[in-house]
Amino acid sequence: MTPPPLVHLNLRVRGLTPSATVAINERSNRLRAEGREVFKLGLGQSPFPVPAPVVEALRDHAAERDYLAVRGLAQLREAIADYQRRVHGVVRTADDVLVAPGSKELMFLLQLVYYGELVIPTPAWVSYAPQAQIVGRTVRLAPTEASRDWKLGADELDALCLEDPGRPRVLVLNYPSNPTGCSYQIDELQALAEVARRHDVVVLSDEIYGELHHKGEHVSIASLYPEGTIISGGLSKWCGAGGWRLGAFVFPPELRRLLEAMESVASETYTSTSAPIQYAAVAAFRGGLALERYLWRARRILRALADALLVRVRALEVRVAEPVGGFYLFLDFSSHAKALAARGIRYDTELCERLLEETGVAILPGSSFGRGPLELTARLAYVDFDGARALAAAEALPADAPIDKAFVERYCDRTIAAADRLCGWLGR
Repeated sequence: MTPPPLVHLNLRVRGLTPSATVAINERSNRLRAEGREVFKLGLGQSPFPVPAPVVEALRDHAAERDYLAVRGLAQLREAIADYQRRVHGVVRTADDVLVAPGSKELMFLLQLVYYGELVIPTPAWVSYAPQAQIVGRTVRLAPTEASRDWKLGADELDALCLEDPGRPRVLVLNYPSNPTGCSYQIDELQALAEVARRHDVVVLSDEIYGELHHKGEHVSIASLYPEGTIISGGLSKWCGAGGWRLGAFVFPPELRRLLEAMESVASETYTSTSAPIQYAAVAAFRGGLALERYLWRARRILRALADALLVRVRALEVRVAEPVGGFYLFLDFSSHAKALAARGIRYDTELCERLLEETGVAILPGSSFGRGPLELTARLAYVDFDGARALAAAEALPADAPIDKAFVERYCDRTIAAADRLCGWLGR
């Protein structure tokens, strides 16, 4: 017999639902367990395995059992600081780095300790705004436009800040973007940096997909606005280690008090990050030839796969910005609104539900990312394929050989099959 509910419970997070990305992944797994064929294009989990040198480092340190410093393992923090100097020209020291069990945890701590408005350009990753809701922070959604590849313009940021000059703000700038795959050019970053500096805006630069820029040309806004930018990164996307749960924030010296406040809260909550994982992460951030080859192959595969998917969806007049990094397409089905309405589909949630039920293809509605449900947008994560097999095949190719259509259709077959099912369903 089910006990009666405790009616006196007054929940602070009343109305908050589970993360959309986590929910679609768990639902997809349940459907598969029931015997259904499901194409998992909902959760943005890297299809590629953790690089062998990083796995070997974890194996070598599996016996590490001590609590580490709250701020993180000294060697790891130094490796992360050196990575920023080496790759982005951002000069930092180990004292500027804070390590945690995932960058998601650090984003939550930042909002907890910094009292200010959170500015989120939309579409945006699903957890930024709910985290602010949990801690009671004000969220300012800044809608972007498809015509500008879903990017926030400096003029838009300036206008927003001028509405209430002097108000403390954190701007979340995620690029390459989840959910669009789009990124900022250096001139766009320079313009945003100038506005942020003028209005004393703290920029949280979420660069978790930076290493997956398809041409390896990611630029950190911290190189242009060093005194006001916090860089967020980790192992989950470029290193294929989402389940390892390791993230890091890199602060400028000017925001040291913010780092110290977050460190204090961390000491009272998660204490420290898994010791074996931290030791293994040192190998990841130190890099080397093996990791460079791994990234070069992963980028080529993702770029070719994105091109193949773009051809398919654009043939059906689905509007989509060309991704330059990560592994997402942000699809706009509004040109099919009339035909979808005739099938009883008016909202993006209905579109994704019917698509999953009738084809087995799991994608997420744009409303999960801050867009209006009537816009009929959705995010597709092109990750359902055997990444280890694809990497091995790419390794066997001559250095100048392209990752062509035949390669993608053979080694990224499940994602291609899912796209064909989606297009066939839409074409009906």
